[in-house]
Amino acid sequence: MLHERSRPPAHAAPPRPPAPKPRERPLGTLGLLRALRTNPLLTWTRAHYEEPFLSGSTILGDLCVVNDSAAIRHVLVDNASNYRKDALQLRLLGPGLAHGLLTADGEEWRIQRRALAPLFTPRTVARFRPAMADSAAWLVTRLRRQREGRQIDIAAEFSRVTLDVLERTIFPEGLGRDPTQFIEAVTRYFDTAGRIEPFDILGFPDWVPRPGRGRAAPALAFFAQAVEGIIENRRKSLEAGGKSLQAEHSDLLTLLMGAADPQTGRGLGESEIRANILTFIGAGHETTANALTWSIYLLATHPAWRRRAEEEVDTLAEGETAHLDPDRLPVTRAVIDEALRLYPPAASLSREAIGSDRLAGHRIRAGARVVISPWLLHRHRRLWTDPDLFDPTRFLPGNRDRIDRYAYLPFGAGPRVCIGASFALQEATIILAEVLRHVRLDAVPGHVPEPVQRVTLRPRGGMPVILRHR
Repeated sequence: MLHERSRPPAHAAPPRPPAPKPRERPLGTLGLLRALRTNPLLTWTRAHYEEPFLSGSTILGDLCVVNDSAAIRHVLVDNASNYRKDALQLRLLGPGLAHGLLTADGEEWRIQRRALAPLFTPRTVARFRPAMADSAAWLVTRLRRQREGRQIDIAAEFSRVTLDVLERTIFPEGLGRDPTQFIEAVTRYFDTAGRIEPFDILGFPDWVPRPGRGRAAPALAFFAQAVEGIIENRRKSLEAGGKSLQAEHSDLLTLLMGAADPQTGRGLGESEIRANILTFIGAGHETTANALTWSIYLLATHPAWRRRAEEEVDTLAEGETAHLDPDRLPVTRAVIDEALRLYPPAASLSREAIGSDRLAGHRIRAGARVVISPWLLHRHRRLWTDPDLFDPTRFLPGNRDRIDRYAYLPFGAGPRVCIGASFALQEATIILAEVLRHVRLDAVPGHVPEPVQRVTLRPRGGMPVILRHR
């Protein structure tokens, strides 16, 4: 449904946030292969932003792109058992995240999901607010020590602070490596593993070398060594301290290592623990850092909204964010939600139909690939008013309840909704509030960031901003 037209602040003439221009016609085979490898966002046509359902035969096989909210609910919730993660998606994520919650399927996934669910209850997530506030204060101190007017890459700064959050909440004994090494490894992994190679599309076996994919090998080796060290150090600590020490540890790593399926009592195996740690390190900190990066850019290019957000966070007492319910910052939270609408962390979700089905009145054949793209969905002309404009009013109290649940999917939906969504939103709200209270980050004149899809959605080459002290 169309949402009520929102009114931006007075005297604002907001620019359109950067996005690739929709194509008038579909790409040919070679153009499609090239675009999928460089930036899949370049493949979408105008019809994808306007029609509820498009299907056809492509080099990827039978492909259906769904923008109908009822059909999306059918795929992700009502008939989710008929739609599994497709082979291409698993091939891209498998080398680093195999056996983890992100890639597991069937009964293996259900066991992991039940075992990990207690780690992300509202009470458990709220317990991490002080640690998140400490990380935010660390970032603010780092920024305020730098020269006024200096140009910095805020994407890199947010990568550092979200990794710091993970150290305080998951790995309080440390990562055992230089955080810069982790950031570089995560960037290298997503940039290489996230490229869709022609051999992947053509279904070549995994043992056939992919051009460029070898560049991810050093990152994977780094992660393997680091994760092994993290697990071994924690096991030694728990064994040395006995049950009393284990009771004192409330970080996510200890909870992960002790997690068990409440129905079967089965704990996670070594490979599952390793894969989920890597998921938390990689996808966890990367997606939150990107959400913060886009939020800052959008505020820098929309001064009226930045003033509203600053006025809100300026009412906080020093240190209040350590125990603050993020819902008490509706404007700050709305800014993040709108940034996630325009630049969703996972720009595309895909499923393979196990059996035949019907979606939006169309027959779906077994084996067809069904694509649900939050990038398209969040900018769809039939679902949003002025979808290409930045307008946090959409998510302020009284408005957000009118948004169709299946028209807004920054963290997915249904049984496979992102388990860490509440953790990420709490973290992003606390960090953004502290940054807005103490510094002002202006856009670099003439710089227009390019969103690029590499597993996650990031600005190509980082996000330069000009630092001002408040």
